[in-house]
Amino acid sequence: MMNNKQLGNQANSRSRIIFVWIALALAPAFAPVVLAATTTEVKLTLPVRARLDLTGRKTIAPAPFIMVSREGEGRIPGRDVDVQGEFERYIFKLVRRETDLKVIEVGPLSYPTYDLDMLGRDQDFWRALGERTEADLILAGSLDFDIQDRSGYRREEYVSPFDGQVYQRQVLVEETGFEYDIVMQVYDGQTGELLYSDNFKDFKQYEGESADPLVGMFQNLYSLEDRILGIFSQKEVEASRILFSQ
Repeated sequence: MMNNKQLGNQANSRSRIIFVWIALALAPAFAPVVLAATTTEVKLTLPVRARLDLTGRKTIAPAPFIMVSREGEGRIPGRDVDVQGEFERYIFKLVRRETDLKVIEVGPLSYPTYDLDMLGRDQDFWRALGERTEADLILAGSLDFDIQDRSGYRREEYVSPFDGQVYQRQVLVEETGFEYDIVMQVYDGQTGELLYSDNFKDFKQYEGESADPLVGMFQNLYSLEDRILGIFSQKEVEASRILFSQ
């Protein structure tokens, strides 16, 4: 004769068995619902705020950017192209075209030092420049445009026309690299305080030793354009999301 504990265990075992049978019986009914679930990829356009708060700020004065090019001249070797001048004209057009800021020309400017770190701490200099130009913001920084000879020997396979066998050989591949390194700084024209600083870099490589440096320079700038504009204006980015539906 079974005691109360044995009767309880037997009852629990029967309950588990009944639950398993019920689950097995209901599984086919729920399977189509699970299998019928589908996924849909959707594209969303999300706003990204500007890095700077432009509330109450209407004007900007781009100061001459400091050249740190290895050539020291600020010009493309073998070409009558002023890297500093081309960049400043590009920035003027970009800010005027893509933002609501009024661009004010600074004119000739003598820096107290060409050390960008020391300039960043010289609030008196930037405040005086802000008073002279009456600009709410001052854009400054440094440029480095480097042309690199990336030519070298590469290994490739070729089929011999004599015996049809595949061999390895070394071939000379002429390539030219263009690297743009830009430090962007924005100062408050009233206080001289450094509000924003960032370093933008881009590298482009082209086949051929005679690749046009001017084309390479502007291709670098076009690649950095969205990041530069993101300092002053809101932009939109696309993002993908997965939606689950039945």
